[in-house]
Amino acid sequence: MSALLHVDRLSIQASGRRLVSNVSFSIAPGERVGLIGESGSGKSLTALASIGLLPDGMKAEGSILLDGREVVGVADRHLAPLRGTVVATVFQEPLTALDPLMTIGNQIAEVLRRRARRDGRRLDRKTVTAEVMTLLDRVALPDPNRMINAWPHEISGGQRQRAAIAMALACRPRLLIADEPTTALDVTTQAEIIKLLHALVTESEMALLFISHDLPVVAQAVDRVLVMKQGELVEEGAVRTVFQQPRHPYSQSLLTAARTFDQALGSVL
Repeated sequence: MSALLHVDRLSIQASGRRLVSNVSFSIAPGERVGLIGESGSGKSLTALASIGLLPDGMKAEGSILLDGREVVGVADRHLAPLRGTVVATVFQEPLTALDPLMTIGNQIAEVLRRRARRDGRRLDRKTVTAEVMTLLDRVALPDPNRMINAWPHEISGGQRQRAAIAMALACRPRLLIADEPTTALDVTTQAEIIKLLHALVTESEMALLFISHDLPVVAQAVDRVLVMKQGELVEEGAVRTVFQQPRHPYSQSLLTAARTFDQALGSVL
């Protein structure tokens, strides 16, 4: 089976400094992969490079094939058709990812219309509204009739993240990139979002690239894990194998820190 995302010797530089070095991995259709490491390890930059959205001033080298099409060095106008059809992204902070000047319903509706145009379809207002309501229901947002007319600042962080996930689903992508989607949420809401993502990815048969520094969260979301340290990929394997028998000293230190933190919380609670 051909890889949906194939990253080969990816390096990223900025101002003469190398931020990511020779990273290689693949994600097959329907596969769930975690990308872990401390803040600044290059996880998010790797994800942004994979969809051709690196910030200005950063240069990618190597090769990234997204659904068989090269991303590195390709003009944005050629990559835009891949975003939303092949891949969609859920970012860390939904309050900044969502448009503060549009209601939740209108933001989801805009994504539905754009996907329909790419497919050569036209959706009337009634159909769009019905599909928006269906998506709100799929992501378990309460009181959809109120939510469709709500502004981003009027709903909670967890509800905003569910709305962002609904927008990603409206694209009907084959690969969903979730970049620290639970970091800004409380522990209870984190668990709800992870459970939701797991159900939606399974139901839609999407591939998932889940980025996080929170190891217990990753363990619930993926089947295979990649460990990054200072821009380099230092270990990869089945999540159970890496978490129970880590080979690299850095992976071992991450797991030790996670266990110590959990024990400290347990003693407090």
